[in-house]
Amino acid sequence: MATGSLVSVREYLSTSYRPDCDYVDGVVLERNLGEKDHSRLQTEIAFYYRSHRKEWGLWAFVEQRVQVLATRFRVPDVCLVVGEPPDQIVRTPPFICIEVLSPDDRLAEMRQRVEDYLAFGVPYVWILDPATRHAWRCTPGGMQDVAELRTENPETLVPVCDLFE
Repeated sequence: MATGSLVSVREYLSTSYRPDCDYVDGVVLERNLGEKDHSRLQTEIAFYYRSHRKEWGLWAFVEQRVQVLATRFRVPDVCLVVGEPPDQIVRTPPFICIEVLSPDDRLAEMRQRVEDYLAFGVPYVWILDPATRHAWRCTPGGMQDVAELRTENPETLVPVCDLFE
């Protein structure tokens, strides 16, 4: 859901939203979250990667602002970066952006989020659905149902079933 009037980047960055909102070309967009299944899956993902941080060199952030364009900020459910980012806002492509579906998410809105991440240069974009316990890898060519969340350089492997235990 969008707010009524256009907001400047400066105003967006100086305003606290609870929960945090995306910002797309002057429009503040609310994100769907707040349900137990959504929260639990976010926590499991972040914990799984946190427990492998020394091995993989990835830092996990939950609901971290990512500036994908000069006038676009997205707040992925979980993002992972190689090394700790120097600023409070991630302004270089994260290694991984993960979105957790909520019952009210619309496919068209999720598709735009994914396209923003991919256009920004995020090499791995995944969508996970706590209701169906499925995961999809998103690429410019589409979405592929996967049983493992796998990356290269660094090489990581997360069995999707491990996140739903």
